[in-house]
Amino acid sequence: MKRRLALATTAVAMASALFMSAPAFAQSGGTIKVGVLHSLSGTMAISETVLKDVALMAFDEINAKGGVMGKKIEAVVVDPASNWPLFAEKAKQLITQDKVAAVFGCWTSVSRKSVLPVFEETNSLLFYPVQYEGEELSKNVFYTGAAPNQQAIPAVEYLMSKDGGSAKRWVLLGTDYVYPRTTNKILRAFLKSKGVAEADIMEEYTPFGHSDYQSIIAKIKKFAAEGKKTAVVSTINGDSNVPFYKELGNQGLKATDVPVVAFSVGEEELRGVDTKPLVGHLAAWNYFMSIKSPANTEFVKKWSDYAKAKGIPGHKDKPLTNDPMEATYLGIMMWKQAVEKAKSTDTDKVIAAMAGQTYPAPGGFMSTMDKANHHLHKPVFIGEIKADGQFNVVWKTKGPVVADPWSDYIPENKGKANVPAKK
Repeated sequence: MKRRLALATTAVAMASALFMSAPAFAQSGGTIKVGVLHSLSGTMAISETVLKDVALMAFDEINAKGGVMGKKIEAVVVDPASNWPLFAEKAKQLITQDKVAAVFGCWTSVSRKSVLPVFEETNSLLFYPVQYEGEELSKNVFYTGAAPNQQAIPAVEYLMSKDGGSAKRWVLLGTDYVYPRTTNKILRAFLKSKGVAEADIMEEYTPFGHSDYQSIIAKIKKFAAEGKKTAVVSTINGDSNVPFYKELGNQGLKATDVPVVAFSVGEEELRGVDTKPLVGHLAAWNYFMSIKSPANTEFVKKWSDYAKAKGIPGHKDKPLTNDPMEATYLGIMMWKQAVEKAKSTDTDKVIAAMAGQTYPAPGGFMSTMDKANHHLHKPVFIGEIKADGQFNVVWKTKGPVVADPWSDYIPENKGKANVPAKK
């Protein structure tokens, strides 16, 4: 009798211990918690808020079809408020307190760099949906945006070509942080490999939230007046794009004179700008809303219906999709497939199951997660701004491009493997 009582007590204790250590989704009615880590206020809210919304749309879509492994997704949304150290605090909260199975978030590279140690130390998963500068490869991150060879390099090659205007002089203009500076380091090396002289490269940076571009546009006009065909490569991020493009129009800097190609301006950033004076200026992305494909027609309709049903500000009247929205959606759908393939939300099992995942991308190609380097194979499109704020695709690759996270144009990258090191 005593032995039976002891065994029963031990069983209760073990069950209690298992319950206390079980992940949150096992304790909350069969849900799987996931984190959404995007700035809903501050300078980056103009770009990031809609990524939160499209993530919630994807979760709702998955839940309506039965969830993940029969469990509903429960989203935990936090606002790091365009405050880079706060990103790390919020990431830690999502992982250690909310016990999320994965996090979808960040836009700027400084925010991603801020959270990276948190994900690596806790062996957790981040899905990062925005183009970036490369020069990083983490076991704990899946990069669903573009590496430089999937956006920046093709854009500059296009502007150097006859079709792109045969540019000879270059203005590298960006927000002052890691993504623009590293991208421009790569572009400088690329341009010099093509015989461009130092005197034909101008480099300028402005802080986050900068709003007065009058003197910088005047400086660009002066630089461009020195004879050779000039192009501007813009890595300006966040709400500074609105005053930049307004000043471009105010000073009459037309695409026929000095074309601007942007890497962080899409349909959403142009919403608050009079685009008529900007017709012909360019953006390089891996997706545009204007792309014609059955998958994109479906994606745009899903978003339009969702935005109207939820009354999302701006989008309920004028629904827009863009590249980081597509990358967010693809990351979520591939994570769902990987969890079901692994039959687990365990980080290492999901990482293994993510290798080679595919999904029909709205951009018109089958999107594939590289089996080794945690990046998507992505097509590259260059679009001209139209008067209605949409983009007309003027150039595209023949198919998806394999990412090269460690740029060949950085000498110190020689010999670096494009495979994440295991921690």
